[in-house]
Order: sequence, then C-alpha cells, then structure tokens
Amino acid sequence: MSYQITLPRIIRIGRGALGETADILSNLRLSKPLIVTDATMVRNGTADRLQAALASAHIESAVFSDTIPEPDTRTVAAVLAAVEAGRFDCLIGLGGGSPIDTAKAVAVLCVQGRAMRDYKAPHQENGPALPIIGIPTTAGTGSEVTRFTVVTDNDNCEKMLCAGLSFLPVAAIVDYELTLSKPPRLTADTGIDALTHAIEAYVSRRANAFSDGFALAAIRNIAPHLRRAYVDGADLSAREALMLGATQAGIAFSNSSVALVHGMSRPIGAHFHVPHGLSNAMLLPAITAYSIPGAEARYADCARAMGLAAGLDDDAAARALVAELRALNADLAVPTPKAYGVDPATWTTLLPTMAQQALASGSPSNNPIIPDVKAIMALYREAWCA
Repeated sequence: MSYQITLPRIIRIGRGALGETADILSNLRLSKPLIVTDATMVRNGTADRLQAALASAHIESAVFSDTIPEPDTRTVAAVLAAVEAGRFDCLIGLGGGSPIDTAKAVAVLCVQGRAMRDYKAPHQENGPALPIIGIPTTAGTGSEVTRFTVVTDNDNCEKMLCAGLSFLPVAAIVDYELTLSKPPRLTADTGIDALTHAIEAYVSRRANAFSDGFALAAIRNIAPHLRRAYVDGADLSAREALMLGATQAGIAFSNSSVALVHGMSRPIGAHFHVPHGLSNAMLLPAITAYSIPGAEARYADCARAMGLAAGLDDDAAARALVAELRALNADLAVPTPKAYGVDPATWTTLLPTMAQQALASGSPSNNPIIPDVKAIMALYREAWCA
C-alpha cells in the first residue's frame, strides 16, 4: 500500500533565515503579504524587522496583530475582513502556532468562502487557497510545515481540527534566533508539544517509513535539549536543536497523524483556556501508559531515541519512557488541571462533553489503543491530579 507525503514547496532553516523572507516571496512571485501575528511580535520589534526587510526589497506589506493565543472563529473573521479590504496576494503567519493557524484558516476561507465548521475533520479540504508562509517563533507546533489548523468555534467552545492540502504553507522559514526571548514556561509548553507530536506520529496507526524517520530524529533533537533551554533560554545549541526538532516533528505528524493526547487536549484548551502545549503535557504520561499495550515496541523505540533504554527489553524500555515523561513534567513544573486552577465541578460536569468532542476530532482513532467515551473520561479523571 502506498502513502502520500506532503511538504511545503520551500523550507528555509537556520540562523538569520527571517531576513530571507523577501527572497522567498520573490521566488514564489508573491508581492503583497498580510503579516498575521500577535501583539508580542509587535512589541518586541520582530514584526517591524520583517516589514523593514520586505520594504527594502520593494515588497508592500501590512500587519494584523490582534490574533489570540487559541484561534477562534471570531478572530478568523476579523483577519478575513482585513484580507478582503487590502487585496493581499498571500499571508505570512508570524508567531507561535496560533498566528500561523489563524493565517491558514483565513487562506482557505478568503478563496472558498463557507463557514469554518464546514472544514472540520473528518472533512479533507484540498481546494484552492491563498498562499501561506509560516514563520514560527516558538519551537513547538510545527504548524509551518503541516496540513492542519485548529480553530475554536465561538458558538459551542469546540476546538475544530481542520485538515487538507489547502492548509499546507507553500513556504516555511525556521529561524531559531526568534525563540531566544521566549520565557521558561513557554519554552516548556511548546517543547513538550513538539515531543508529543513526535511520539504520537511514531506510534500512530497511520505511521509510515517516511514519518518514522522524522519522528525519531525529532525525539533525538528535543529530548536532550528541552531541559537545557528551559533552564537557560540563551543556550544557542539547545535552542537550535529544539527548533529543528519541532519542525521535524511537524513534518512527521503531518504525514502520519497525532492521536489520543491531541484528541483529549483540544477540549481542555477550548473549555478552560489552557495553552495547547500545556494541556498536552498534562495528559502525555497517563495516555502513554494507557496506550503502551497497543504498540509496546514502538514506545520502546521512542525511549531508545531519548537515550533511556540501553540494554533494556521493550517492556522495560516502555516503562522507562513513562517514568521519564513524568520526570520531565516535574522538572518543567507542569501543573495538573487541578493545580492549574480548573474548577473541579465544571471539570466533572464537562467530562462527557469533552470525551465526545475528543472522539469527534478523529485523532483518537489513530491511537494504538482506540478508546471509547468511558475510557476517555477515566483518563481525564486520572490526569486531574496525577
């Protein structure tokens, strides 16, 4: 059986790559981008740097900086109105996964119309879209190289996974210098997000020989460097390895899939406004332990890629992986939902809804063990104060 591989047309990786954006736009024959970003990128001057680099190459641009940490349909509509008013020929998503995901959603809607809900998985959208250039400033989501976007529906607080070639950027610019200013909490959350992508891509029922290579390479880059970058944000070699690992993990899961962790994580973010990477971290140890019987050898491979399991058999290696994920959460001060301050009564009341929404996303069906609603609710309860 064959499998399909999809990648951006151009991926530029390395220190100073941000300054090459104008060259990439020219190569793609694009001349009027809207830079979709957030207030932080404006405050720290990154948006201005990008605009200045484009202006020096006689490329006109504008900035939309009112994106929010977890994209929603309201924000997407506001960016869509800006695109339609300005007649831009492409979108640059500059920032963490949220601005890039916002740009992806707008790129499809401004060409095809319809409501965002119409693109929700399991629908696959492969039609025309405005060209997207992804420039990540965190080492986490890998959104710059994936065919996915996630948008929360304001009407019902559902985080909708949307998939297809329409959401795949035409170019990715991966410059680890952009991550040097990131604080420890953001470094930890985005780093565990990337590690989750890599592990889930490798154990997914849709894994393949291409995605496997990128997933294991990502784990090798992320695992030894995440604690270092958390402790010392100016550690250049750690930052570079994390950024490369996050992009490799994005390529891996875009060409495989994520699984149960992501399926259960999205409802936590939608209902309780927990950052995506942090909600992944809250769930990763418990869900890994639950899933190991379905793919023990694969989880053992992940442990070996992390350098945990020299001389151990698969069972011991897989158990070492779970122990390390719990230790990583402790070292990076990852709170439980309870410690984060989630209201216990609301959590309990929403468990059936969250479980249904997790299943509806489709991601749990890629897991080594496919859960039902009862199993998902039990895992939510375990993660509450684990």
